[in-house]
Amino acid sequence: MTQTTTVRPAGGARGAVVPVLAFAGIVVAVMQTLLVPVIKDLPQLLDTAPSDATWVLTSTLLSGAVATPIMGRLGDLYGKRRMLITSLSVMVVGALVSAFTSDLLLMIAGRTLQGFAMGAIPLGIGLMRDMLPREKLGSAMALMSSSIGVGGGLALPAAALVAQHTDWHALFYGAAGLGVLAIALTLLVVPESPMRAEGSFDLPGAIGLSAGLVLFLLPITKGSDWGWSSGTTLGLFAAAAVVLLLWGVMELRVKAPLVDLRTTARPAVLFTNLASIMVGVSFYVVSLVLPQLLQLPKSTGYGLGQSMVVAGLLVAPLGLTMMFTAPVYARLSAKYGPKVTLILGLLIIAIGYGAGLGLMSAAWQSLVISVLLGAGIGLAYSSLPALIVGAVPASETGAANGLNTLMRSIGTSVSSAVIGMVLANTADNVGGVEIPTMHGFRVSFLIATGAVAVGLLLALFLPGRRPSDKPQLRASSEEDAALERAEQVLRGFRGRVLAADGTPVARAKVTLIDRRGRQAGATLSAEDGAYALTVPAGGAYVVAARATGHGPLASSATHAGDERPVDLDLPLPGHTVSAP
Repeated sequence: MTQTTTVRPAGGARGAVVPVLAFAGIVVAVMQTLLVPVIKDLPQLLDTAPSDATWVLTSTLLSGAVATPIMGRLGDLYGKRRMLITSLSVMVVGALVSAFTSDLLLMIAGRTLQGFAMGAIPLGIGLMRDMLPREKLGSAMALMSSSIGVGGGLALPAAALVAQHTDWHALFYGAAGLGVLAIALTLLVVPESPMRAEGSFDLPGAIGLSAGLVLFLLPITKGSDWGWSSGTTLGLFAAAAVVLLLWGVMELRVKAPLVDLRTTARPAVLFTNLASIMVGVSFYVVSLVLPQLLQLPKSTGYGLGQSMVVAGLLVAPLGLTMMFTAPVYARLSAKYGPKVTLILGLLIIAIGYGAGLGLMSAAWQSLVISVLLGAGIGLAYSSLPALIVGAVPASETGAANGLNTLMRSIGTSVSSAVIGMVLANTADNVGGVEIPTMHGFRVSFLIATGAVAVGLLLALFLPGRRPSDKPQLRASSEEDAALERAEQVLRGFRGRVLAADGTPVARAKVTLIDRRGRQAGATLSAEDGAYALTVPAGGAYVVAARATGHGPLASSATHAGDERPVDLDLPLPGHTVSAP
């Protein structure tokens, strides 16, 4: 087993951990929406055909989809802070590559590197789970999960302003500067997590998942150009199905898989991930529709005739509302649970899109739609990591949240393809120029409403809060939280880690191993040696403990799977060993 230590930040720095991690998530979102104001001009700027220019956007999507689950797993194995800094560093390099070129291939290479930053979101959520006391965890994860929407909403007007008044390459210099600042703040404020997953990195699994995702997402993003019924599109979809099926079979046979499919199949994880796809679909529709409606000339009869910057400012409240929703979510979730807040968020999104069908005739109405949808999407996005974190072992937080973030990305990709097709097929040809119609905008809103309805149905299948569940623990430190869990744990093992002379051992790593030899949970002992581990099901387990200066201990124990905790003290051998 791996012995890990961490230096906890000083009191002042500790309070800055959440803002710094959220800022890193916002930087990632800024990178994603960087080119939205200049999308229509990319063919001229890069001196290429429109179909080739779209690769500048597609490459970022594909690399982000591949990097998210992989970086999450690497974070679980080798340190989430380390992988967060790596992700941001690769993004900075990619931004600088793009800043210095107008060549298509180099621009695509730079944008591909920028996509690696997507891994920062699940890594940040994992760091929060590992180091924050319970009373702060809900709002912190909510803010981190919403940071994509926050950054996207704030970046649109800023990027539009830069694109209108300076050379468009300045967008990449700005992104690189933000990335460097995020790295510096992370190094100064954020400590490394002590949690580590056991095993090694599943390279064949990473290659298989990457190949399957590329084969699946490529026809989704390029299907409109190639034709949805073309041999290329259908062939890639078929190849994706085969590769992902073979990958799944392989992952089930690997001792330390990239993605634990058995955990993923749990109802709480499965239905959360499926609902995440629907939330991603609904989130992206408003980003595609409102800016176009606001910027269309009034001569069309329905366009609102606003400038690029004004349109960005009117859509910006979408992200701002998501940010301010985080503390509201924390209170609601503490009282009713994340399932209820997810359902509430989806209902508000449905109301927003329903109202939007009749609120498209004035600029101020777009502001109302943005605020409504921001509140709903903020609640929904905030609920997702809490549902995932509550259903997986601590050692799998990074990989599980990486997969959940991937599901959201798949939702936005599907939304982009479907809404793009709808707007293209309903457009009017005026003087050789395709103009989106009001009919197309309303059909897009109806599609979003349908996605939300499916998400609501999926959310209803999520396991609810049991009567025996306790309110969120109140603790002032990581050790206090461990002690309170030891007092309140249900269906698991609890006890104390003791030295040979009977004195308690603080900050010992205690690991739960199932009958297959896989890690089922991990924690650190409190100041008085107390630990607590929940079990996913009844059966035989090994509870192992290790601490610097003591020999390791592995104790076999069986749990019946009921609601009664099993008391199990762990006396470490007296001889001293060297930390690996």
